[in-house]
Amino acid sequence: MDLRIFYGFIIVLTISTGTAFAQESLISIQTDDNHYDEGDAIVISGNVNIVIGETPLILQLFNEGNLVDIAQITVAQDGSFTKTFLAEGALWKKSGEYIIIASYQEHQIETGFSYTPKSEATVTTEPYEVDAGSHGTFDVEYTIQGGTVKNMIVDSDIFAVIVQIDAIDEGTITLDLPREFIGAEKQDGKDDTFIILIDGIEVAYQESVVLADSRVITINFEQGDSDIEIIGTYVVPEFGTIVMMIFIVGIMTTILVAKNKFQISI
Repeated sequence: MDLRIFYGFIIVLTISTGTAFAQESLISIQTDDNHYDEGDAIVISGNVNIVIGETPLILQLFNEGNLVDIAQITVAQDGSFTKTFLAEGALWKKSGEYIIIASYQEHQIETGFSYTPKSEATVTTEPYEVDAGSHGTFDVEYTIQGGTVKNMIVDSDIFAVIVQIDAIDEGTITLDLPREFIGAEKQDGKDDTFIILIDGIEVAYQESVVLADSRVITINFEQGDSDIEIIGTYVVPEFGTIVMMIFIVGIMTTILVAKNKFQISI
């Protein structure tokens, strides 16, 4: 083969490949989350490498080949763009994978996300049997959305019940905590606030119902969270009693030692 023909072929192939790559990478898009529930705001943003005059960018959302929503947006001078879609309405009834197609002149790129309507959102409500060691077990009624409960355990060292979850999405968990086994109280016996840690970070919670025999709290969590620590002032009476007895014995011992030393010095 003539070397000139060979090198010519290589040059043409390189130019063709480079052009295809440039076309594919001209547009970039992303969403602010991978999964949405009905009523969520879907924020789509991205960038075009080359701004072509006043050319608008077209965003189309599809589910199973059916057009769900469409928008024509203006690209900023720096090539950036953003658009928010609201996941609600007659066309947002099916769960599954949704495709976003961004078109800018003849250039296209796509990405996707998963979606769940309220009618199919998983909500689990049931009692969980917590192991309280030698004291036996006790039940904690709970409701969770956005994940599942893997385990509930007592940590007597910090007066806590630890709820281990598998958070497949952001969600909430509501727990009906029996006062007989866990609580947060002030010295005068009135209710105090719990300390709630999610994976070691303190978070706020809501307390919707206060009953004579239980307290109902709701905690928000994020996708990927795992350990929720509910820390009170006591957990399972016998644990609290043991700790208090040790504390009292320690104080008495300190007093006796101090008294003996004082007598010896006299």
